[in-house]
Amino acid sequence: MTSENRNEGKSAVLVLGCPQVPVQTGIALYLISLLKKKGVKAVVAGNRAARLLVEVSDPERHYVGEVMDIDRYIGDIAEKNRHFDYHFVFIHNDAGVSYAATVQALTGTTVIAIIYGEHFQEMADMIEFPCEKIAAKAVHNPMPLKNKLDEVLPWVVSNL
Repeated sequence: MTSENRNEGKSAVLVLGCPQVPVQTGIALYLISLLKKKGVKAVVAGNRAARLLVEVSDPERHYVGEVMDIDRYIGDIAEKNRHFDYHFVFIHNDAGVSYAATVQALTGTTVIAIIYGEHFQEMADMIEFPCEKIAAKAVHNPMPLKNKLDEVLPWVVSNL
């Protein structure tokens, strides 16, 4: 059985915060592409600026499917109206850590924290709840984070 067949019908949400750090949009689109190849449907949840950057970056919707407001996403999972198999939370500041903690508390599932930016280690050290961490110092150059994703995503998708 291929990983695509094993993941058929599974879904992931990418939780995007303020797009202050340039690599966020590019890495989000890259992750959506990787998930799609593995048979996982990806949904983007974010604030207005993050959503618009993703939508404008993929105008033909080759990768981006459903896009939703981050507050609606939190409300939907809190009320058990939506279920996602994977929760990827992008973190470059303490608000991202708070969102990841909220998602973990509401769902009881493993959150995959994608930690990046100038102070990525400080953000990783703030996390005191169970989660998988993918962390790299990536601000303008997405390659350190891309390389980490390439390394661990096959394990994450097959083991969670």
